[in-house]
Amino acid sequence: MSDPSLNSTGCSLHEPYALQVLGNEMEPEFPDRCILIIEPTDQCRHGHYVFAEVEGVRWFRQYVEDASGTARLVALNPLYPDIELAGLEWSVLGVIIQRNVRRKIKHYDYRETRQAS
Repeated sequence: MSDPSLNSTGCSLHEPYALQVLGNEMEPEFPDRCILIIEPTDQCRHGHYVFAEVEGVRWFRQYVEDASGTARLVALNPLYPDIELAGLEWSVLGVIIQRNVRRKIKHYDYRETRQAS
């Protein structure tokens, strides 16, 4: 049985929310167990750290687009492969605007990055 209140289109769906990083895929910038603040949006630009859904799986990665327009999601830890987005069903769920590591806060400002096509 579904709860109709969960299907709301209220403003709370557009408010920033927090998630905890589980794993080392985005180290060293985002260590295991750090807290992220995510701004809900379906838009991203080259260089943004994003929370995205690719083929039904959710990922925290950096969005990278090269000069030819080829887009991919990149883990900062080189042990993990890139996710090439060409031909896949994917969407951005939000961009990371803040990181908290043991009460040390860092903000991410994306105003100076170029627009993704």
